[in-house]
Amino acid sequence: MPNFYLMRTIMSQPNCLFPTRRLVAQLCKGALLAAAGVSLFQTAWATEGGIGRPITGMQVTPYGGIVPPTSDWIVTAATIYYEGSLGASKSIPIAGQVTAGVDAAAEYTILAAIKTWGITVGGWNFASSFGVPVQYTDISSFHGRLPNDHGTQFADFFFTPVIAGYHLTKTDHIALSVQIYAPTGAYNPNRLANAGQNTWTFTPTIAYTKLLPKENIELSLNYGLEFYTPNNDTHYHNAPVSVLDLLALKRFSNGWGVGVVGGYIQQIGKDSGGIADVVGGSQGHSVGLGPMVTWSGKIQKTPVSASLRWVNEFNTSNRPKGNAVQLSVNATFQ
Repeated sequence: MPNFYLMRTIMSQPNCLFPTRRLVAQLCKGALLAAAGVSLFQTAWATEGGIGRPITGMQVTPYGGIVPPTSDWIVTAATIYYEGSLGASKSIPIAGQVTAGVDAAAEYTILAAIKTWGITVGGWNFASSFGVPVQYTDISSFHGRLPNDHGTQFADFFFTPVIAGYHLTKTDHIALSVQIYAPTGAYNPNRLANAGQNTWTFTPTIAYTKLLPKENIELSLNYGLEFYTPNNDTHYHNAPVSVLDLLALKRFSNGWGVGVVGGYIQQIGKDSGGIADVVGGSQGHSVGLGPMVTWSGKIQKTPVSASLRWVNEFNTSNRPKGNAVQLSVNATFQ
């Protein structure tokens, strides 16, 4: 299948507003972020710290279900700022202790790269990715039960060995992957503010994208199930975390797009080991929703895109409740 397969199939739809080269570039730079592990914007706090890796509504990306057949490098620079609070009536395990409520703020910045393989096998296309994050964390417990803590540190390195994408129809696409986080970030079991988690995390992920060319609308879904290894320092073992994100985006011929993004995080089962039994396993959930703005174009000859989103968590249980803002910039190098 030639490299212009996606270009031809989508451009063959009526009233498509994307110029050919812009479409191919957009597919290459944005399609893989969710499936590649550049679902990216995840704090290094474990459910042991009350949150887990995902932040509500931050995992889905435009064209998340499409892996293009081209051979390119996609470079992403992104930052997410999250600020939330867990009420004083809720106890969570953190820093090897139990505390009633926390205020937390984090700024998570990452540089990631995705390589599309440029091959097609039985209708499947493939890619790989990796990323290196840096995180600033500021955490304080209610009533001063634990000392305030903050710091800027390297967070856990992540990689996705293989992302496999399949084109169900001209407008329906899926991508399958397993994202892996390695315990490489800074971690001290006695600190509140840790950028590293001290666990391996494996996240089987499916991303789906539905394109409506006539209306120039995209609908994307990203679902992952996170599995954590035990924390060897605290003997705490996080239960699996289910993460569902949805995105609806309307694009215009001038390169701009507007939409809405939402997420639902649900811990499956209860944590175990260490002090998990003291707090009843810290099983929790969160629901959030907010707006998104995108732009795509070129800087000189390089295809570039940017997106900005804000998600408000309006329904949470046994997790901090707050707001997250994400800004990302992507460039494709052919």
